[in-house]
Amino acid sequence: MMYRSGWAAKQGQERILAIDLKRKGFDEIVKNAVLSSFREVSDLSKEEWKEKLENSEVRCQWDPDRDIYGNPIGRRAIQLGIKGETVKKYINDWIVNITDITDKVIEMRNRIQNGTFSESILPQEKRYILFNYTSK
Repeated sequence: MMYRSGWAAKQGQERILAIDLKRKGFDEIVKNAVLSSFREVSDLSKEEWKEKLENSEVRCQWDPDRDIYGNPIGRRAIQLGIKGETVKKYINDWIVNITDITDKVIEMRNRIQNGTFSESILPQEKRYILFNYTSK
């Protein structure tokens, strides 16, 4: 995210917000995601995929991931786009907290540029496991 925004330096992307979501909401977004481009290895035919994509409120695309210095790291980062009722749920039901982290991002950008950045201040990444919620 920081790479894409130029570390809060790109025009129109000068503010960085951290948005905390309820786990159940994020799981619902991921569960309903449809890949934005067709993959031959999918269980779906191209026609089935196209229909799912047209009817989905969540699109998923996998972008090249980068390290803190902007170097490609050989894995993909998920990018999710939402619309329709999913946006309404996101706004009204799933957001727990919004924090403006712009100052922290700019400080990190400055430290990277002047060679004083320490990766120890980054959060630990953990594997994300999708929970299976059932309604009762």
